[in-house]
Amino acid sequence: MAIRNTLLSILLFSLSALAGAADQSTSPEQATAYIVSPADGATVSGPVVVVFGLKGMGVAPAGTDKANTGHHHLLIDAELPTMDQPLPASAKLIHFGGGQTQTTLELEPGTHTLQLVLGDKNHIPHNPPVVSEKITITVK
Repeated sequence: MAIRNTLLSILLFSLSALAGAADQSTSPEQATAYIVSPADGATVSGPVVVVFGLKGMGVAPAGTDKANTGHHHLLIDAELPTMDQPLPASAKLIHFGGGQTQTTLELEPGTHTLQLVLGDKNHIPHNPPVVSEKITITVK
């Protein structure tokens, strides 16, 4: 019975993963997310204002079902997560579901990385993913 339940759980998880991938919104090939400021390599004082940029698509709040739109997610000192599932909110992956295009961060002194990922109405990255270059900043 335990093996059957385990296999059933694996099957359901696999099906939900496939369904998530099938539900990905598409993005135009030329769409680009980028960090306007701070600049890569900058040394800044806290609090740190991060301004988001987007070309080739529009920004819309989470839940908005409109082609070629999405909302920003900011990775702080983190690697890119799976690109075919909803992005998991955490202290290192901040959701901007209201359609915000900037934020103010309280970062500890030291070196940090920042990267943007655009998510669709359900926080799932587009296909192809719209991801900024990872930048490195130093907070003094």
